[in-house]
Amino acid sequence: MFRAFFTGALVAAGTALPWLTVAEAHAIKAKPDEAVQASFDIIETRIATRDGKAIFTTRVRGEAGKDKPDATGQFEGANVYAYVWPTTLDSGAVGFDPQQGIVALAVTFHPDFDDAANGGKNRHVWHPHWVVLAKDDACKGGLKVVDIPAETKPKVPKTWPGVPLLIDSPDYPTTFSGDSVDVEIPLSLISGIEGASFDGVTAGLKVNGDLHAPLLCVSDVFKVASGDLSLSGKVEARQ
Repeated sequence: MFRAFFTGALVAAGTALPWLTVAEAHAIKAKPDEAVQASFDIIETRIATRDGKAIFTTRVRGEAGKDKPDATGQFEGANVYAYVWPTTLDSGAVGFDPQQGIVALAVTFHPDFDDAANGGKNRHVWHPHWVVLAKDDACKGGLKVVDIPAETKPKVPKTWPGVPLLIDSPDYPTTFSGDSVDVEIPLSLISGIEGASFDGVTAGLKVNGDLHAPLLCVSDVFKVASGDLSLSGKVEARQ
């Protein structure tokens, strides 16, 4: 599914999408789809700035966060569920080297491993990450979290969890309430979010069973809010 959308999304990530004016700033609303599991059936996704914060919100047809992947008992082949906001942010805006791929905020659950900053534990809770995504045909979903090759030392954020991926593990307040998941981020920590474009995705990811690159693939797309990963949402400034 992502293979068909990736080119358009990458183009959008590198442009300002001038046809979306401030007056047209909006969330993305989607029709319910009974074929999608209710807890991942996106009906609305938005990013709004208010009181010095960026608030990422996704609403679903069912109870957000209710369904979690089964534990496998090992890291190899482990499953990850995620609520994701792909954006037009540059990777340099969240602490990585510039122009590394599509920057997305992801709220994830994975019961088989921890990837919190500084050796913390997070396998038991839904938690946020910044991830940088890139095309890889070896992945069932056509996208991977960008690998860090051995013997290289790219720029990474202070809360990078020490895994060979362009992933960050910041401690942002994350709330599940009824049909919604919300993440609050201080604007001082994300340059360029005001005026950025975005989309909403629910997806499954999987750790490579051989632990080789690509290490973490998008393996299943549950739903894309826009329908075509066009990043048609626009960050709103709200009072």
